[in-house]
Amino acid sequence: MQKLKNKFLTMLALTVLLGLTACNSDDKKSTPETPQTSPDTRVQIIHASPDAPKVDLIVDGNAVAEDVDYLQATPLNVVSVGSHTVGVKAILPDGSTVDAFDDVTADFAVDTIHTILAVNNTDAIEPLVLTRSDSGVTSGNVRLQVVHAAPDAPMVDIYATVPNADLSQSAPIVTAEFKGSLDATEIVAGDYQIRITPAGDPETVVYDSGPQTLASGGDFIVAAVTNTGPGSHPVNLVLVNPQGQVIPLLHVATPAEVRVVHASPDAPAVDVIADDNFQAPLVDNLEYAEYAGYVDLAPADYNLKVVPNGELAPVVIDADLSLMAGLSYNVIAANLLESIEPLVLTADNRRIATEAKLRIVHASPAAGNVDVYLVAPNSDITEITPTLADVPFLADTDFLSILPGSYDVVITPTGSKDAAIGPLNVTLNALGIYSAIAIDNVGGGAPLGVILLDDFTLTQ
Repeated sequence: MQKLKNKFLTMLALTVLLGLTACNSDDKKSTPETPQTSPDTRVQIIHASPDAPKVDLIVDGNAVAEDVDYLQATPLNVVSVGSHTVGVKAILPDGSTVDAFDDVTADFAVDTIHTILAVNNTDAIEPLVLTRSDSGVTSGNVRLQVVHAAPDAPMVDIYATVPNADLSQSAPIVTAEFKGSLDATEIVAGDYQIRITPAGDPETVVYDSGPQTLASGGDFIVAAVTNTGPGSHPVNLVLVNPQGQVIPLLHVATPAEVRVVHASPDAPAVDVIADDNFQAPLVDNLEYAEYAGYVDLAPADYNLKVVPNGELAPVVIDADLSLMAGLSYNVIAANLLESIEPLVLTADNRRIATEAKLRIVHASPAAGNVDVYLVAPNSDITEITPTLADVPFLADTDFLSILPGSYDVVITPTGSKDAAIGPLNVTLNALGIYSAIAIDNVGGGAPLGVILLDDFTLTQ
């Protein structure tokens, strides 16, 4: 993969023209320091492509926005009327950037707010431009501009009603297929419930915001976007204000999800108990080096206890855990039994079309600090610098962006070229999520091994 598709990069260039070269403010009044003597326009960019990578945006030769990611937005930017030069640098997984095409120039209209969303999946990504008059919101009202930005969702009805209204007796504020939108509309500020159903089917609610307060003077783009987190609902909503703040409105039933991993080498098979419910363990009879798949839990505060399988005692882990809606958690029982502890990690499991995501966790108490190599298959690491150096026990790399391909993973004691683990030959695919946990042998000590999770496949 040398560069992102020209269509993707060209779209982004066209969407950011002019908007990011100006001040980050939605105050259009002239000041002594920044006199305005010519007409202007205002522009906001929203990244709403669910599997697209980050990019850097270049305007008139200057990097004006870096690492722009999914569901991030720029503030409304005041810009002068005229022609500007724009380029886009794709951020490759190794951190380098590449120019995709020659610079592009374009103009924007006067006294108009242009909201430009990058929508659709990466293989068909495109700009969606919404416009509205650059005027204030009437006192006591809130202004909404609703858009269907979820590429895999069908035509839908979107309702904004008083809480708990009967949808069969209510009219949707908009019926829209993908890329459809409602013109900017003012409604009376107050408490609302926003719900989405398949078009013509008010009984099938696929998204429910629950009661939400929309305050006087609010001015929002309301985008239905692909749900890339926990829960079976296909979409969520986000509100984007003129300052570029993206406010998630998760489906009211969005869970947290939890995965438990047994990485304590001398501990027996265990049960994991939530809130002292010993009659119905959250996880039952989990052996060393095994893991339980993600379990959905309501967002709340929990007490988790780890006990030998089928027993009430001893309680080897007793930990309180606060789970937030929309987040994925990995709870790893780590270290030797006498020092066993929970290692709690969150995971962003959004899949990206142009890269693989790789995570490595050091959970081998016998290994000490280690060096990690991710190299071409059959490489001699003697003269190679570690990909990750001097990694301590219980350290976590979080997800690394990796070029798709085949690799050897080699783990050595820090400063040594003698493999403690590997070489493990792995294939990392675009859109892939891969996690590996380095562990001791059963009972502790060498030979060391790994627990492979998510999309990992291991070839001999």
